[in-house]
Amino acid sequence: MTLSQELKQRGLTAQFSHEDEICELLDKGGVKFYIGFDATADSLHAGSFLQLAMMRRLQLAGHKPHALLGTGTTLVGDPSGKSDMRQMLTREKIQFNFDEVKEVAKRFIRTDGENPAIIVNNADWTNKYTYVEFMRHVGVHFNINTMLAAEAYSSRLEEGGLTFLEMGYMPMQAFDFVHLYDTYGCTLQIGGSDQWGNIVAGTALQRKMRFAEMEGPGNNDAEEIFGLTCPLLLTSEGKKMGKTESGTLWVARERTTVFDFYQYFYNVDDADVEMLLRFFTSIPVEEIKGLCREDIIKAKQTMAYKITELVHGTEEADKVLEAVRSLFADDSTGENAPQSDYVVEGREINVVDLFFNAGFIETKSEMRRLIKQNGASVDGDRVSSPDHVVLKPADRAYVLLKKGKKNFMKVRFG
Repeated sequence: MTLSQELKQRGLTAQFSHEDEICELLDKGGVKFYIGFDATADSLHAGSFLQLAMMRRLQLAGHKPHALLGTGTTLVGDPSGKSDMRQMLTREKIQFNFDEVKEVAKRFIRTDGENPAIIVNNADWTNKYTYVEFMRHVGVHFNINTMLAAEAYSSRLEEGGLTFLEMGYMPMQAFDFVHLYDTYGCTLQIGGSDQWGNIVAGTALQRKMRFAEMEGPGNNDAEEIFGLTCPLLLTSEGKKMGKTESGTLWVARERTTVFDFYQYFYNVDDADVEMLLRFFTSIPVEEIKGLCREDIIKAKQTMAYKITELVHGTEEADKVLEAVRSLFADDSTGENAPQSDYVVEGREINVVDLFFNAGFIETKSEMRRLIKQNGASVDGDRVSSPDHVVLKPADRAYVLLKKGKKNFMKVRFG
């Protein structure tokens, strides 16, 4: 099976600018490609996992990855998927985020040894231009009507607001592609399917600039450049993966513990297990289907471990697996359970308020349903009434909450 066939079989491809040509390049090997990530936060979240895993998969197959961390485009903000303008960050905050995300990216791709990945920052070239220079060099090739038809902009118009600042995002990202082709020889850009409009804008800009400079030396021989998207990481119900009771699922251990990371994937719906195994492991697809059909629990354990190993490394994955086994062997101590940021003030609290304030449930009605179904407990004692009052233990400063059969959370008293 060729690489392109395997990627399709695993569901890792969504849109192609030139399908036959891209598949031929992928199967041939040695393609210089890039994936871009803006420095909007000091870590990467679940929405980036699939693209990072794709970058790793292609590097292992012999292709040359370039990770673009865009402090330049972050100054503008991508309007894709947003109902309002992104928060404007200071240059200092963006640089801090860049440094943090750069280290996270290195967990997925090799930056030394044979076939090392290259990490670049688009501020290195975009910040050299004045506004007028950039508009004359790049903006002249963009038609406003065409831009407004792109989903990233059209949806914002329907919501009632689109700033002039955000209109500059697509030309900047498109120029990234042209620059990386001219400087590094990148002929393929990969991104999430929500980036399709920005990706094809880059391929179109390359053609327009090549045509405009046709009289220049060598421009007649310029290569075609291509775009490919991965699907978004969605549940079987069409919801974005990576949302937990306490917020977003992050790669940074300081923001999402390795235990919470593992537990999130272990607790996904059974219908999503096969997809995640296809996306994030090298297990043959037929073997994955057989495992999910015959033993979904084992399939979940394998999937959660493999994704944790991919993101956090074998040592951390082994530690969390041991912690899970320890917790299930004795769930009365709560030593290895994830801890809520919420701290109880005082020495007692209503059980419904406790679960809700700790972020362990989304609504108080959910808690009442759990109680009726005998699905909630505190320190191993089943909760039988929504009026139950939880007291601070005499021998320690926390209590262990349990929801269902396999969800635990430790909550401290102040």
